[in-house]
Amino acid sequence: MGEYGGGIDGTVDGVIDGAVELARVRQLWQLLEPLHAVLYYAPEVFAEATALGHDTGERWPTYFPYRAAPLGPVGAERVTSAFYSFSPRMVAEHVESAWSVASPEVMLEARLRGIDGAYRAIFGDRADSAELAEAAALARRAAEAANTAGRPLAAANAALEWPKTPHLQLWHAATILREHRGDGHIAALLVAGLDPVESLVSFAAIGAASVDRFESRGWSAAEWAAARERLSARGLVGEDGTATEAGRALRRRVEQDTDRLAAAPWQSLGRDGTDRLVDLLGDFWVAVLSSGLLPSETTLGIGKV
Repeated sequence: MGEYGGGIDGTVDGVIDGAVELARVRQLWQLLEPLHAVLYYAPEVFAEATALGHDTGERWPTYFPYRAAPLGPVGAERVTSAFYSFSPRMVAEHVESAWSVASPEVMLEARLRGIDGAYRAIFGDRADSAELAEAAALARRAAEAANTAGRPLAAANAALEWPKTPHLQLWHAATILREHRGDGHIAALLVAGLDPVESLVSFAAIGAASVDRFESRGWSAAEWAAARERLSARGLVGEDGTATEAGRALRRRVEQDTDRLAAAPWQSLGRDGTDRLVDLLGDFWVAVLSSGLLPSETTLGIGKV
């Protein structure tokens, strides 16, 4: 199934505080990320945006306001900073007019209505099952244990009121945890000395996704080539654009640092809790992948890094 269908067995060694292995941290992200990503692809969510007046001919005009809404009515500069790897021009194109179509508060209400419809369409009766409720409770425990200091997107989502129903609580927890991880990933990229476009070029260089897929984030061919030249000067990519051993080692460190920075929330569950959550999430993960909503290739590198 491409990137989202990659293995979920984890590839990173190491243990944090003798409790939850980093491989398990990676696995939980891989299980929860598709459950969050339904927001950007489900027809029920697009329908909510259409009703508000958003263009849904492609996903980007709704992706930016849906994801940025927890930050409030901020401008393109703030969103660019939080989203990191998108071209500032692309962010400005979709954010500068977004709040005149619908306020962040309205977008937050719409995204929950959309997810409610999408989850019920994907999961059927299992949306109200005891298994989903148990998974939601465990994921919420982890999300509420997340330290959001220095993590703007995680903090903004964590500050929202929790939905009442278990299936929406599961989605909200998945969202907080993925944004917590994403904020930490940006920190890891900064430590590695990779600017926004270099982060994409270096990731493409190790085969995490095709160059065409990464170019969907709005950088020009000249900006992409200049970033490749900068990485080449550091000995991180070769003339053909593929990563050198040094480049691969740097990206491994980025992913390992990301896993370490994402580990703390899962310590609240311990090994038994995380084992149970993995067991519970499996069927719902499969249902999302089997829905055909998610693309076969994204920029996240799931199953490839």
